Amino acid sequence: MDALDLIKEDHKRLKKLLKDTLEAEGSQREHAMDHLRTELVAHERMEEEVLYPRLRDENKARQEVLEGYEEHHVADVILDELLDVPAETDLWKAKVKVLKENVEHHMDEEESELFKKARAVLDRDELERLGERMEQIKRSAEDAD
Repeated sequence: MDALDLIKEDHKRLKKLLKDTLEAEGSQREHAMDHLRTELVAHERMEEEVLYPRLRDENKARQEVLEGYEEHHVADVILDELLDVPAETDLWKAKVKVLKENVEHHMDEEESELFKKARAVLDRDELERLGERMEQIKRSAEDAD
């Protein structure tokens, strides 16, 4: 699958997981968060290990890639903080809401800005090769869970 199509498909799934996690109640909160964390980390890995390094040295895409790394870092900080916040508290819900808003903003920016620039510098064959590598990373991250 084309790397950008793979990411877009993953974004749709992650948006649903973010919504479901925010809406979770009681004992479902921790389970929803564990699942979301696994999926977000796998998504970050496939971008950071395959797509971002390929685009980082392309002048057209460099700034968006650097922002992408930073946005992933912000999401990771919030995910780490959530490990220390009891799921039944209002603070947990507030942090999940901020995580959701940040990650959705990142995904929207990626799709509207980075994808255009990536398509300008990567041909279909390369997008397919990158997509295959990204799928392998995603599978190995999910299997490790």
